[in-house]
Amino acid sequence: MFESGNLMSMDDIGRGEAVYLVVQEYVSIAMFMTLAILLFSGYPVAFILGGLSMLYGVVGYFLDIFALIEFFNFVPRIWGTAAENLVLVAVPAFVFMGVMLERSGIANDLLYCVQVLLRRVPGSLALAVTVMGTVLAAMTGIIGASVTMMTALALPTMMRQGYSHALATGVIAASGTLGILIPPSIMLIIMADLMAISVGNVFMAAVVPGLTLATFYLIYVATLATLKPAMAPPLPAHLLNIPKGQMAPLVARSFLPPVFLISLIKGSILFGFATPSEAGAVGAFGATLLAAANGRLSRGTLVGVCHSAARTVSMIFFIVVSATCFAYVYRSLGGDEVIETLIIEKAGLGPWGMLILVMVIVFILGFFLDFLEITLIVLPVFVPLVIQMDFGDHVPHADIKFWFIILLAVNLQTSFLTPPFGFALFYMKGIAPKEIKIQSIYKGIIPFVILQAMGVVTVMAFPQVALWLMHTAYG
Repeated sequence: MFESGNLMSMDDIGRGEAVYLVVQEYVSIAMFMTLAILLFSGYPVAFILGGLSMLYGVVGYFLDIFALIEFFNFVPRIWGTAAENLVLVAVPAFVFMGVMLERSGIANDLLYCVQVLLRRVPGSLALAVTVMGTVLAAMTGIIGASVTMMTALALPTMMRQGYSHALATGVIAASGTLGILIPPSIMLIIMADLMAISVGNVFMAAVVPGLTLATFYLIYVATLATLKPAMAPPLPAHLLNIPKGQMAPLVARSFLPPVFLISLIKGSILFGFATPSEAGAVGAFGATLLAAANGRLSRGTLVGVCHSAARTVSMIFFIVVSATCFAYVYRSLGGDEVIETLIIEKAGLGPWGMLILVMVIVFILGFFLDFLEITLIVLPVFVPLVIQMDFGDHVPHADIKFWFIILLAVNLQTSFLTPPFGFALFYMKGIAPKEIKIQSIYKGIIPFVILQAMGVVTVMAFPQVALWLMHTAYG
């Protein structure tokens, strides 16, 4: 006969096993929550992702849901994801091209040329900055370079011309972020690779939404300049009288070469004549030739471009490697199954509720994280849930991946503009004149964040905005 004390011990053991099973089931949620907390620490995200993958791998070992030998799986996954991945070869090439265009002053010449061409339009300088941001997006896809360069080149001019500080900073910051959406976007290359789909298809799907967003900016600026001309004064009279004999050489020298380079790169990818890696190499070589043709390619310039590009590329790949390890451990601990159960079964969300929830989560993460970090965290968790859902006749099932990527890309525009960690705002504040207050910058980006949200709603309500050109080109 058992004593009551022994019976109590057996009950305690039963309760302990139940708690143990609960801990096993939800350890992946603890992993995700720990990540969310540590992101506020300001510690480099690559170290956080890599450290948590090691820590929770050990925790999973003690909970009998992760084998230590699985750590060896990191090596082939890192090799296959980054080192051996031929698609990601395009990233260093496009980074080099963007930095070369910035350092050689070619982008500066292009900004001035666009400004002259739009000189008779209300808010011409702000419109020129928006067009320039769109062109730079098509050339580089490097947000830091675009925003920094355009702040240094355009902001002092806009201030001298009497532009509202809020409008000037908002236009520069918003147009500078178009680089993560308009091809050839580094973010789209990484997204397409993570989802194992065609980069060319994704590029084609992003063209119209990117241009739509740029059009929203142009309409807003032109309307504001018309209604409140004091916020966007016209160009000085001496800039309105460009001799006809100087206009054609200006366009031929400053506008046509970079536009031709953009068309060559974009067209070769979109129409299947070259892979992203090949087009990136052509772009890097073409940017170097343009710099040499303009007499701006020196040894010091080339060394500086290589150093800057190397730092940017190393940061990108370090995060890719760490996120690969994090995603592997997270899935091994059952994270995707737990999220699916919590969101779909217990929350009772349908396809549209799930999609809206993901968009809200991405928007909130944009307050604290960079687009690359959000991409590498969100895609492995939510893509398997979204692509299995049925949106009926609204979106064909085969197109859901492309539609979702573009929705995510448009949404991620806000991650550069929303405080407290909007990186475009940091880039701008770092080199803006002292007269520009951070309050003016925050005030200036609000209308553009609203426009970006309108872009998300537009693509969500009308999927053909993203899918039409892709279907037209590839059938």
